[in-house]
Amino acid sequence: MKSEPDVYSIEDLARDGRGEWEGVRNYQARNFMRDEMRVGDLVLFYHSNAKPPGLAGLARVCREGYPDSTQFDPKSPYFDPKAEPAAPRWFRVDLEHVETFERLISLAELREERALEGMRLLQRGQRLSVQPVQERYFQHALQMAGAKTRL
Repeated sequence: MKSEPDVYSIEDLARDGRGEWEGVRNYQARNFMRDEMRVGDLVLFYHSNAKPPGLAGLARVCREGYPDSTQFDPKSPYFDPKAEPAAPRWFRVDLEHVETFERLISLAELREERALEGMRLLQRGQRLSVQPVQERYFQHALQMAGAKTRL
């Protein structure tokens, strides 16, 4: 899951302990959250639009997909006038902090890893804020980060 650190960083999640992953307005990313993410799933927390961008930590899904209330709030930047409470269009999950990596694993460093060839995040044109990671890539990323947590 990607977040801009000036919007919501791994440090923010660590401070809060738990956070709502709101505001996703891409149908494919929404479907991943709504249909595939389950309580207990580990999540690589990626800082995007940062210098440098990269893997910053680890989170865990603590609440499965449910309607994102910001879609119904006209004052929210995530408001969707076509969304209706009886038929919500947008969903979110809740995450809890698991671990902040001792150092950021930069996108450049990830790209240099032959073992990560084929990882969606590293493919051209992959801009989704939420995307699945195959277990072998996830494990390798944890090793690169020196993570204390394992799958």
